[in-house]
Amino acid sequence: MPETIEKVAIRLKVNGKPHSLQVEPRKLLVELLREDLDLTGTHVGCDTTYCGACTVLMNGAAVKSCTMFAVQADGAEILTVEGLEKDGKLHPIQAAFGDSYGLQCGYCTPGLMLSTAQLLANNQQPSDAQIRKAIAGNTCRCTGYQNIFKAIQRAAQTVKGA
Repeated sequence: MPETIEKVAIRLKVNGKPHSLQVEPRKLLVELLREDLDLTGTHVGCDTTYCGACTVLMNGAAVKSCTMFAVQADGAEILTVEGLEKDGKLHPIQAAFGDSYGLQCGYCTPGLMLSTAQLLANNQQPSDAQIRKAIAGNTCRCTGYQNIFKAIQRAAQTVKGA
């Protein structure tokens, strides 16, 4: 007979919307986002924090949601790639990735965009070295990263000018 696991009440804000949920203590944050909240832009790539496809912002800091328990996000504000867009208008980061061809298959793109969002929130004029460091936890297997760097630089110019 399967063991019954007692659920834990958590509250968090995701993309500006408050949520109260009952979750198993072993449920991962990425599972909560994808399965319970239907926010499928956060991807699962490696389950080891290596690839960064699962990156979201928690209280403004980039975290890997594939190895973080949902209960650890209790009381937190989470931003996913879906939360970047406002009122049907792409965020400058999203637009820059498209305009600069900073994606191919797109699997890593949401994590890269959120790592970029953290970078630009703290530094609107990042150097190439700072960009490289900011996305060091994100792996893209399709590109040579040059268009990703161009996209981040373009986003920085747009954000700075806004």
